[in-house]
Amino acid sequence: MIREIEELFKRQARAWPQLAKGVEGLARAKTRPVRIDWFDIFIRHIPHRMGSTTAPVDRESVAKRSCFLCAGNLPSEEEGLQFDEDFTIYCNPFPIVDRHLTIAHREHGLQRIANQFGNMLDIAAALAGYFVIYNGPECGASAPDHMHFQAGSRGLFPIEKDSAGLTGVTVPKYGRNVFLLRGRDRSALIHRMDRAIDLLAETTGKRAEPLVNIAVFHERGEWVAYLFPRGKHRPQVFHTGELTVSPASIDLCGIFVVPLERHFEKITGDAIAAIFREITLPDGQFQEVAGKLESER
Repeated sequence: MIREIEELFKRQARAWPQLAKGVEGLARAKTRPVRIDWFDIFIRHIPHRMGSTTAPVDRESVAKRSCFLCAGNLPSEEEGLQFDEDFTIYCNPFPIVDRHLTIAHREHGLQRIANQFGNMLDIAAALAGYFVIYNGPECGASAPDHMHFQAGSRGLFPIEKDSAGLTGVTVPKYGRNVFLLRGRDRSALIHRMDRAIDLLAETTGKRAEPLVNIAVFHERGEWVAYLFPRGKHRPQVFHTGELTVSPASIDLCGIFVVPLERHFEKITGDAIAAIFREITLPDGQFQEVAGKLESER
């Protein structure tokens, strides 16, 4: 599968000018680390992410546009790689990381993680050296109307190093609330994730789907999954125009995207820490769910 993806990228970079431009833009992207407490966040200035960062995702706006993940609406140059009977792998023309992929369901249907986490695990197991992410429909998904995942190279994936060796269900003093789920048993890990999401739904009162971002990778026979429970979609600084940032899974994993150069230059570690505190689930609700998950291990 990895070789096929490499070949897909080579073909698409030659045949699809938009992808070639995106890859070139990523190569020119500025990245600078900031230290927050004991961990680093890598701030990345990527101008071509402006559209995704500011995308209107309210129901009315989504209804007015064509779905850009449906096969019939793709650019003529765009080519996909079949993963299984449900999902197709595409090169993301607006990359945040190397080998950035979009993995879209063949059928047009709402972005929901229910009954899909197993597919996420299978994709992660097939993509050695990659991480796979899910952005909830109100948590950074610019296509909340079409089920999809994203994936990218773990060449820069700070949370993997930050959580290495941890065995608990949380990452302590991490500046953002996150559940850490590990396992070699696919069915058991699916059950564990489903249980965590059910508990979040009960705690927050958001029954359709609680606000979540998820990241997964597979290494040496084990899956490592990160579940970020959210309190809100976008921080106040986005709405005021102070900082054009809209964190999703990749940002929460430690690569913080800032499309505007002036905001890239001024944003600080303290500002990012405040944004993380604002958008992730408040401590009280988080600890309530963490306690239940810990007791059920």
